[in-house]
Amino acid sequence: MEKIAVIGAGILGVNTAYFLSKAGYEVTVFDSERYAGMETSFSNAGQISACNAETWTTWKNISSGIKWMFRDDAPLKFNPLPNILDPYETYLRYKWCSHFFLTSLNGSQKINSEKGFEISLRSRELYLKIVEEEGLDFDFLQRGILQIVESESQLDELYAKKNWIENMGIEWDCLDKEGVYKVEPALKGNESIVGGVFTKSDASGDIHKFCVALSKNLRKKYGVTFKFSEKVKDISGNSNPYVVTEIDQYPFDKVVICAGVQSQFFSNKFKDGLIIYPVKGYSITIDLADSKSISSAPVVSVKDDTKKIACSRIGNRLRVAGTAELGGFNKDIRHARIQPLVEWTKKRFPSVETENFLPWAGLRPMTSTMMPVIGRSKKENIFYNTGHGHLGWTMGAYSGKLITDIIRS
Repeated sequence: MEKIAVIGAGILGVNTAYFLSKAGYEVTVFDSERYAGMETSFSNAGQISACNAETWTTWKNISSGIKWMFRDDAPLKFNPLPNILDPYETYLRYKWCSHFFLTSLNGSQKINSEKGFEISLRSRELYLKIVEEEGLDFDFLQRGILQIVESESQLDELYAKKNWIENMGIEWDCLDKEGVYKVEPALKGNESIVGGVFTKSDASGDIHKFCVALSKNLRKKYGVTFKFSEKVKDISGNSNPYVVTEIDQYPFDKVVICAGVQSQFFSNKFKDGLIIYPVKGYSITIDLADSKSISSAPVVSVKDDTKKIACSRIGNRLRVAGTAELGGFNKDIRHARIQPLVEWTKKRFPSVETENFLPWAGLRPMTSTMMPVIGRSKKENIFYNTGHGHLGWTMGAYSGKLITDIIRS
């Protein structure tokens, strides 16, 4: 039986371990944290969203990023100044931005988006199968995702995409204002909304709870070994790689790198040419403690692309997440970036109490093309399953199956 190491126990790591173990491999998962799903997979918007797979490499987003450059509360924030304390971060940021610009210029956005939609659709199907077979408890809801807009021009853009989207097998139900209210009554009173799109088969759930629950099943049911609190320092050796940690070194037949933003450092070592930048996102989790908040909070997941904000009902909590910030490897929680999430919640759902909430910030591993890296390294017997950006939860299941199929081929 071949021994395979998986580096990282986030959403990509646990899904990869799941499909590898079901394929008959002896799997060991390494993570520097004490539990699964403690980094980028800890507190995202919760949406398993096939409708959200369109890449951001457009002139519109570049224009918005330039316009918002010096606004602390901007949905997309880019710091143009060099980081004198971290020259490598500055180099990576400039390289990422220049390649993002070139990707937007070469017109590959539509083709890349179609690939993303395919991965997302297949992943959604697999999540439904995992839920049925594994009996995991992670506040899963399949009640759809509602995208809202505040201008007629934005609504026209959504309508214009209908044929393209539906040809890929995705529902794309265009709604007027009353249609939005019918799908999610909690939005009634938001007079600025002019309409939206509803994708009824999309889902939501607590990504951290999923990672923890699946990791427990992997240990008990599939015999997967987890080495938590053991940071991987290096992968050495030739055709038979060694995983070197702070504690020991371990021989394997193959290694799969699912290390989030740290994947870039392995790419540098193996000269694989990946460009993965830590795009910071923020979230707040609101405890719907009182009956008024519970009855006033949405049940359908809501996405507001204008503000780059999304929310999901997760049990008796409301998760509100969004914004994208290119500002280095730090996970500092800045009030100016959290406040737009609070204000958005107050505006959309005024009866939900926002006095107490739990803020969080995480680093999304995003490639400059916004396409995930699922495949072989130049280094023999090394593989990647990383770079999914804000779509790790959405694409995670099929990505795990896909890298397993590549390893088996």
